[in-house]
Amino acid sequence: MLSSSCPKFPISTRFLRRSMATNSAKKFIRIDISSDTVCPWCFVGKRNLDKAIALANEQYDFEIRWHPYLLNPSAPKEGVNKKDYYRSKFGPRSEQMTSRMTEVFKGLGLEYNMSGLTGSSLDSHRLLYFAGQQGLDKQNNLAEEIFLGYFTQGRYIGDREFLVEAARKVGVEGAADFLEDPNNGLKEVNEELQQYSSNISGVPHFVLNGKYQLSGGQPPECFIRAFQAASNITV
Repeated sequence: MLSSSCPKFPISTRFLRRSMATNSAKKFIRIDISSDTVCPWCFVGKRNLDKAIALANEQYDFEIRWHPYLLNPSAPKEGVNKKDYYRSKFGPRSEQMTSRMTEVFKGLGLEYNMSGLTGSSLDSHRLLYFAGQQGLDKQNNLAEEIFLGYFTQGRYIGDREFLVEAARKVGVEGAADFLEDPNNGLKEVNEELQQYSSNISGVPHFVLNGKYQLSGGQPPECFIRAFQAASNITV
């Protein structure tokens, strides 16, 4: 599999429009995303991917699948104060990291919120799996709602009420009953952790058409170049 950081020279939207005008047959791009719902760069990566897709959707048909990654597999289910957790984990760097993420989120038109609790993200991954069984669009939309709640509204990632509310907003049915049994989706999440996340060291991680990899919260033009590489388009 090919692995790449962002190509050095970004593609211009003028080239993209010209390319779309001369390629009438859409090409298929499957994007497998390994992500943790408590990873701020995963939200940044999603928002930038969304922008790239909006620019390129006349050229490609996209299929997006979300896969779990656990930044802290031993995170407590009961939740701990988010600010205290980051101070204990990163020390003095936590303030710099928060300032950096605040600026990055501001650039996306979002307000980075460090209030509330953090903890185990396992239930959110079980729910994302469940949403995917009802449709990949619902799964993608649910990822957006969970990110928004956790990173901009101070919602707790392990709060069943929050997760069920997010599921309801995107049309996922039966979320409350599914989450009630802690074994529902657990086998599938563990299988996906092994299949998609065991050989990577960080998230977000994107695999396009099973052959082209891109890591981190890359800007939209990097995703566009990745689309082209994955579909054998020469820039």
